[in-house]
Formats: sequence, C-alpha cells, structure tokens
Amino acid sequence: MASPQTLDDADRRLVALWAADCAERVLPLFEAEAPDDDRARDGIERTRAYGRGELDAAGEIKRRLLAGRAAQSVTSPAAVAAARAAGQASAVAHMGAHALGAAAYAAKAASLASCDQETARREEVRWQLEHMTSDARAALSRLPLLGEDSSGPLGAGLLSSGMLAQTIREIQADLAPAR
Repeated sequence: MASPQTLDDADRRLVALWAADCAERVLPLFEAEAPDDDRARDGIERTRAYGRGELDAAGEIKRRLLAGRAAQSVTSPAAVAAARAAGQASAVAHMGAHALGAAAYAAKAASLASCDQETARREEVRWQLEHMTSDARAALSRLPLLGEDSSGPLGAGLLSSGMLAQTIREIQADLAPAR
C-alpha cells in the first residue's frame, strides 16, 4: 500500500506547480553564490514541466536528487536552504509531501537571508499560502499532519524539527478548514 504522503499523480502534479513557485522565489539566493550551477534552476523547471504533464513521474523520480545536490556547491546557510527547496520541489513527483518541504526550505532560506528572520519567514509563508490554488490546497489537505505518518518526508527526519517543522505546521494549520 502506498504511503498517504505520496498523493495520486494528479494531485502531485497540482502541488508540484506550487512547490516550484515556492522554490523559485528563493533561487536568487543560491544563484548569487553559484551562478554557474544550474542544477537547482533545472530542478525547478523540471518540476513545473512535470506539473504541466510534460514529464512523467518515473523519469522525474530518477532525477529527483540532482537539484538537492546543488546544496553542496554553496556555503551560506540561505543558499543551502534555497538549493534544498529546489531539491524538495524536484522530489514531488515521488511523494506529494515534498511540496511542504519545498515551502519550508524556501521560508528558511528567506529567513536566513534577512536581518529580521522571523518576519521574513512569516512573510514567505503568507506569500506561499496566498499563491496556493484551491486545487493544490485540497490536495495538500489530504496529507497526514507532520509526525503522524512515518513513511515519508513528514515522518521523523529533517522536516520534523526546528524552523522547517514550525513552517510546515503553520501551513498545515491553515489547510485545516479543508480537512
């Protein structure tokens, strides 16, 4: 039986577009430090193409780790988080829950790049929620809450603590009326 974090292909395509938007907002933080590394941008572009139905899930699942590896070519925490946002977006074809990872890493990148970190994080989350389509909102509301299912990115792991967890919980709380 598939994990409830997977979502069906149609829902993964919906949330892939939103995840790509979230990751792209912080991409300049990565590109300023690694202008010749196109892995993060390519991952975001492939995520959008998958969301539009131009690429299949199987091919994107095979390539899902490439964008995230771009984090190894930068050193600033904001640039690393931006690359990880692209990596999480690229993994949506594998599991829909990675869309929340993309949003959380994007919010973290925005926060780390700001003098007023908490305000920047909150503003990024507000933008993310405002730019979520009703269809993406409905799809994301079908995901288990962070920590309720261990069979994917919303289980124990990188997304389940600190700023990433706080961001995911806030997004999921906003989705609660749709639950």
